[in-house]
Amino acid sequence: MLNHIQRIVVVVVVVVAVVVVVVLVVVILVGVVVVLVKVVVVVVVVVVVVVVVVVVVVVVTVIVVVLVVVIVVVVVVVVVAIVVVVVVVVVVVVV
Repeated sequence: MLNHIQRIVVVVVVVVAVVVVVVLVVVILVGVVVVLVKVVVVVVVVVVVVVVVVVVVVVVTVIVVVLVVVIVVVVVVVVVAIVVVVVVVVVVVVV
C-alpha cells in the first residue's frame, strides 16, 4: 500500500514539475516575443521617420532649386528688357 502511495506522489510531483516547466517556457517565449515585437516597432518607426525626413529634404531642395531658377530667369528677362529699352532710346535719340 505504501508503495502505491509513493508511486502516486511521484507521479503527481512529476506532473506538477512538468507543468511548472511548461509554464516557465511559455512565459519566457511570450517575453521574447514581446521584446521582438517592441524591437520591430522601434525599427519600423525609425525607418518611417528616416523616409519622411528624406522626402521632406528632397521636396524642399526641389522647391528651392525651382525658385532659384525662376528668380534667375526673371532677373535675366528684366536685364534684357532694360538693355533693349536703352538701345531703342539711344537709337531714337541718335537717329
